[in-house]
Amino acid sequence: MAANARNVFVLFVSRIPWTLANKEIREYFMQFGQIRRCVLPFNEETGFHRGFCRITYTNEEGLEESILNTTHVVEGSRLLVQQSNLHAGRSGEKDDS
Repeated sequence: MAANARNVFVLFVSRIPWTLANKEIREYFMQFGQIRRCVLPFNEETGFHRGFCRITYTNEEGLEESILNTTHVVEGSRLLVQQSNLHAGRSGEKDDS
């Protein structure tokens, strides 16, 4: 691995209902570890978010803890989580943190 490369610990969250905002998602997933970034992309035509987000943890433990917890329910909605194979900071996504 190159000396200047940094590890990225990104969680992909889907099935997010339109009633949840970045703040609620971030607050929920903070219980698993420190969050560096929470990106909830919006559809410019509708003004609603697109139903998924990417959460970047500061370390691997936060990512692992969130994946090991198999049930994620926020305000009555069950979310689907998996480790993202994309890099954090992907272009075209707006950071709402």
